Amino acid sequence: MSGFDDLRGIVERLRGPDGCPWDKAQTPESMRPYLVEETYEVIDAIESGDPAELKKELGDVLFHVVLLSEMARQAGWFDVDDVCKAIATKMVVRHPHVFIEGYEEEDAGSIAAWEARKAKERGTSGSMLDGVPKALPSLIRAHRVGEKASRVGFDWTSPDGAREKVFEELTELDEARAGGDEQRIREEYGDVLLAVASYGRLLGLGPEEALREANARFEGRFRDVERRVHDSERLMAELSVGELEGLWAEVKEDGC
Repeated sequence: MSGFDDLRGIVERLRGPDGCPWDKAQTPESMRPYLVEETYEVIDAIESGDPAELKKELGDVLFHVVLLSEMARQAGWFDVDDVCKAIATKMVVRHPHVFIEGYEEEDAGSIAAWEARKAKERGTSGSMLDGVPKALPSLIRAHRVGEKASRVGFDWTSPDGAREKVFEELTELDEARAGGDEQRIREEYGDVLLAVASYGRLLGLGPEEALREANARFEGRFRDVERRVHDSERLMAELSVGELEGLWAEVKEDGC
C-alpha cells in the first residue's frame, strides 16, 4: 500500500463504528478552525526553513483533507478519489500547453491565458472575483481582489497613483473623525486599509508577509525594552512616555 492508501485506511477506521469518538463527532463545520490553524502552521514551517517540520505540517493538512473527504463519502457526496480526480482534471484543462501535445496558443503560459481559461469555466454569469474566498483574512483578500481586477486593466498604472489614494483616504478619515460619525469613521478606515493594500500590491509586496515581519520587529523591540526596564529594576508603568520612547529609540539604534 502507498502512504496515501495507508492514511485513507486510518481515517476510515477513525470514523468507523469502533473508531475515535472525537473524530467521529466532527463535521465539516467543526473542522474549519483546525484547518485554518494547520494551514498557518505550514506557513510557519516554510518560514523556519526546516524540511522536517514542513513535512510534518503538510501531513497534518493532508490528514484534514482526507478526514473531510471521508465525512463527504459517509454523507454520500464524494470521496477522496473524486477530490483527486477533480483537481487533476482542472490542472490539465488549465495547462493545455503542458499536457496536450501540439497545443498552440499565443502566450499559453501567461496569467492572461490562465484567466481566460478560468473565465471559460465560469461562463457568462460568474465574476472573476468569485474565486477569491470570502473567508480569507480581509487584508489578504483585499490584495487578491486587487490582483484579479488589475488583470482586466482596473488598476492604477503605477504605485504613485495608489500612494496618492492612500493620502486621499487618510484625509477623508480625518474628516470623518472631525464629524464624529462612527459609521463613517469605520468606513473610511476600511478604505485606508484597502488603499494601503493596493499600494503594497503595486510595489510587489504581499500584505501578510510584510505585516508578519513588522509584527515580529515590533515584538522583538518591545521585548528588548521590557528587558532593559527589568534590568534597571523598575516597572514599565513607572516610566514616563518620554522615557519609554527614549528606550525604544535606543533599541532601534542598536539594530534590534
